[in-house]
Amino acid sequence: MNTDDEEEIGRTETTCRICGYDSDDPVFNEYGVPRYVICPCCYNESGIGDDNVSQVRELRGYWVATGAQWHEPKLRPTDWDLLEQLTNIPPQWR
Repeated sequence: MNTDDEEEIGRTETTCRICGYDSDDPVFNEYGVPRYVICPCCYNESGIGDDNVSQVRELRGYWVATGAQWHEPKLRPTDWDLLEQLTNIPPQWR
């Protein structure tokens, strides 16, 4: 195990790997196990199709190409900025 892997263990993920929405609630636990949470923004379910970078990029590309629509529009902040939200995506999932 290298140092980067060791740093990832024990860190819960609260950010959607597809769209960068961060609810502050865990979507993956400290062991990397998905919580199967549906993102209110892009509608991806953690643990379904977001377990490798190529799948994540494909899903993100589709979501953006189809207009980056919010699944639950009432939760969309009034000052929402797609590019700013995408910067929340952890580097290993970009």
